[in-house]
Amino acid sequence: MSDDIGHYCGIALVRLKKPLAYYMEKYGSPLWGFNQLFLLMEKQHNRGQDGAGIGSMKLNMPPGEAFMFRERSTSSKALSKIFGGQQAIMDKLADAGSVNPDVPETIKHHFDYGGEIFLGHLRYGTSGAYGSTTCHPYFRKSNWPGKNLMVVGNFNLTNVDALNTKLVERGQHPVFDTDTQAILEEAGYHLDAFNDMLSADAKKADIPGGEQAQWIGERINLPEIFRKAAMHWDGGYSLAGIVGNGDAFALRDPLGIRPAYFIDDDELVAVASERAPLMTVFDKELEDVMEVQPGTIVVIRSSGKVTIDRYAEDPGRHAGCSFERIYFSRGNDADIYSERKKLGALLVPQVLKSVGKDFSKSVFSYVPNTAESAYYGFMEQLRQVRRAEVKQRLMDARKAQELTDELINELVMDNWPKGEKIANKDIKLRTFISQEAGRAQLVSHVYDITYGVVREEEDALVCIDDSIVRGTTLKRSILQILGRSRPRKLVIASTAPQIRYPDCYGIDMSELGKFVAFEAAIALIEEHGYENLLAEIAANCREALSEAQPTCVNHVKQVYEKFKAEEISAKIADLVCPDCLRGSIDVDVIYQNIENLHKALPDHTGDWYFTGNYPTPGGYRVVHKAFLNYYEKKDCRSY
Repeated sequence: MSDDIGHYCGIALVRLKKPLAYYMEKYGSPLWGFNQLFLLMEKQHNRGQDGAGIGSMKLNMPPGEAFMFRERSTSSKALSKIFGGQQAIMDKLADAGSVNPDVPETIKHHFDYGGEIFLGHLRYGTSGAYGSTTCHPYFRKSNWPGKNLMVVGNFNLTNVDALNTKLVERGQHPVFDTDTQAILEEAGYHLDAFNDMLSADAKKADIPGGEQAQWIGERINLPEIFRKAAMHWDGGYSLAGIVGNGDAFALRDPLGIRPAYFIDDDELVAVASERAPLMTVFDKELEDVMEVQPGTIVVIRSSGKVTIDRYAEDPGRHAGCSFERIYFSRGNDADIYSERKKLGALLVPQVLKSVGKDFSKSVFSYVPNTAESAYYGFMEQLRQVRRAEVKQRLMDARKAQELTDELINELVMDNWPKGEKIANKDIKLRTFISQEAGRAQLVSHVYDITYGVVREEEDALVCIDDSIVRGTTLKRSILQILGRSRPRKLVIASTAPQIRYPDCYGIDMSELGKFVAFEAAIALIEEHGYENLLAEIAANCREALSEAQPTCVNHVKQVYEKFKAEEISAKIADLVCPDCLRGSIDVDVIYQNIENLHKALPDHTGDWYFTGNYPTPGGYRVVHKAFLNYYEKKDCRSY
């Protein structure tokens, strides 16, 4: 993704099933589980770099001793700060004689993270403040063990205002109007109620006071608690957490918008946002990693028993986020790597239509680095096309008895697709210059090119991109730098379709006016004299937002309906073409079509940012509000 778009968050959970002494004997450290949490988080650092947080729980601690702990940081090197800080604490405890690294019980009793359950979170903040208090885990404390709740999540809810209103009407006093708090407080409310109900039952059953906490803890029903808590949640989410009775859990939204995976063996249970990190960190095979199914909750009881239950009704359809597969998840997952290659391969016909089939006059590359997997698939398909051409020519020549050494040399040695590494990302831009002109000049140097691989005014230069959202980096940096090679034509081919609508389930993309596809459609509307159309759409959006029950009709689709996708792509190419190239180099922008997207990603049908077909009612509220914000010139988020 050449544009700077925010990542999703990442979650991690490690629940040890054996005593710490077991891991000391087998792996050489009673802190093996804690170390594995670090690795699991490090392998998911692509999912968020605004901050990190960890939590832990020690099982079966005696009354009077703390058993749940939390640490958070918004440092630019949050993982190193958190885990390095805890290692420094361990060293001090060892120097003071409080702990002996070879005696697990001393670590459990004196080191906060010498427990059996570990929780981790990598944060990308889509809104609000960025202090450590906004980092996960969120922790709801209580003197009643079973009422303690620690949660991490990868989610966005579209109806936070309504959920917080519900909290207020219930008599609560929410301090922050965030979806994190809404989830924590709603789940905590039902957890408290369940504990209170069990406490009353314990008294009726004459359970001694000293035994009540354990009696209640054994009967807490997390599937039932979340069945009530999540009843009104509208959005995409995957959550992991710890309850003070010793239960741990992971759950996923009913539509499967946000991903979650887990492993379960005789040593541990581990949960992560992505499959590949679990395989790498715990040395597992593909078949060992299970997907948390949409609408289900995986519960690891305090006893170590694992159960999987539905907490939400099956909606009969799933909408796994396609952007996870195109860009956000790490590409070393076997399926994701294959899917990205296929996305690249499916671009070949459009690219050949743009540059022609004379491969000797084209150079193929990719930008940015996240498009590399798609580039490999693209090049493989290009070679297949060329092989088919060569085979047919050879067969025709043999049939006509014109097969000569000269022809064979020409077909075999010439006109093969030429792939090169053309763009290099030199620096991470630091916006220390406040003036717009200065920032633009800095942005233009984020990338540099490999000189001498493109023949000036003779070769076409094609670069594969995984997605184009705003087009800002294309205009200010990439196209200007690629243009230095002076190709006869410059083509940017996106493996993702045109991003036309806001996302409200995880990506920080909520302002319509910043999408280059929307800008292009508006420009075409103005050119064709359809200005009244915008007023009509605004009126429809206002009416839809005023309805008590949200409409599931996307009125913003009217912005695009009068134009073919190719017309919008052509206008995008015009909008992103830098002035320094205009008139001297032909710039073409190509997008994947929706049909090919679904061919490449048949099991991840979430495509609302491309099609405007939202999986929940909240999505339609967001898109209508986003259009009104644009129409009324309000510079603010739409959810």
